[in-house]
Amino acid sequence: MKKKVLVVDDSATMRSLLVSTLEEIDGIETVQASNGFEALKALPMQSFDLVLTDINMPEINGLEIVHFIKNNETYRNIPLVIVSTEHGQADIQKGLALGAQKYITKPFDPEQVKRTVKELLNVK
Repeated sequence: MKKKVLVVDDSATMRSLLVSTLEEIDGIETVQASNGFEALKALPMQSFDLVLTDINMPEINGLEIVHFIKNNETYRNIPLVIVSTEHGQADIQKGLALGAQKYITKPFDPEQVKRTVKELLNVK
C-alpha cells in the first residue's frame, strides 16, 4: 500500500518540485494543497502518512498547520517536515518546538528530502 504525503506550499513551482522529488520514491503518493486552508480541509478527507509544509503562506501559515496537527488527537501522530526559505536558527527551533520532526531549508537538496521522507515513513 502506498504512503500518502500531503505537500503544502503556495508556490505551484515549489509544489511541483517537491512532488516530482517525492514521486521518485517507490510507494509514495502525493496530494497537493496550495495553502494552509486547503491543507486543513484535506486532512479529514484522506489518511496521510506525512505532511510537508512551507511556512510563509497567506491566511494559514505552516507553523499554524504544525500547531493544529500536533494539538489534534486525530492527526497528532502524522510526521511533519517543514520546507522553508526561513533559515534562521530561531525559525528552525520554533518549527521543531511546535512538533515538526525535520526542517529543510530552500532551495532544498532533492536527495535530502528523499532521505528524510524515507526515514520518517520507513520506506526504501
